[in-house]
Amino acid sequence: MKIRPLTIEGAFEVTPVQHRDPRGTFLEWYRFDVLAAAVGHPLDLAQANLSTSARDVVRGIHFADVPPGQAKYVTCVAGAVLDVVVDIRVGSPTFGAWEAVPLDDEERRAVYLAEGLGHAFCALTEGATVAYLCSSTYRPGHEHGIHPLDPELGIEWPPEMPLLSTKDAAAPSLAEARDAGLLPQYVACKTYVETGRRV
Repeated sequence: MKIRPLTIEGAFEVTPVQHRDPRGTFLEWYRFDVLAAAVGHPLDLAQANLSTSARDVVRGIHFADVPPGQAKYVTCVAGAVLDVVVDIRVGSPTFGAWEAVPLDDEERRAVYLAEGLGHAFCALTEGATVAYLCSSTYRPGHEHGIHPLDPELGIEWPPEMPLLSTKDAAAPSLAEARDAGLLPQYVACKTYVETGRRV
């Protein structure tokens, strides 16, 4: 398993070793010890999510209040998606930056993103299926979104006309979310992670 940091602090790309023979393929798509060694702490598993999406669907940009935030370990188990990590931490050196990683059922890569980062993805195939492990459970009222087509972010989504949920289409821009005090603070996120992510 190869883990490399992305340009956004707290985000990593994970490439597993695949063992193929005439019967099929075997791989370890998640290893708590290897991930912990790379990111500096274990991923506390609290919830596992699975979504299927029609082609050209964009889900996100989603994030949770910190603390506790919600770190995620994301992979695509069927089809293909373009996974996007967005730095929405006010005060971060890369605030407003984003990075995209293609995830699919061939390379079987995964993306890890720390608490306080925004997450979104676009389905590149029909029935694209994404599985992700989360460090905390869903908390209504503490989950937020940023409009994925915000021109300030300028995310280069593959489809000409992305399909959005009603909730994502009504989400504020990055500037609006910042002005409303919804965005996590970079220093608070770092402190939370470095002190064992305890409230």
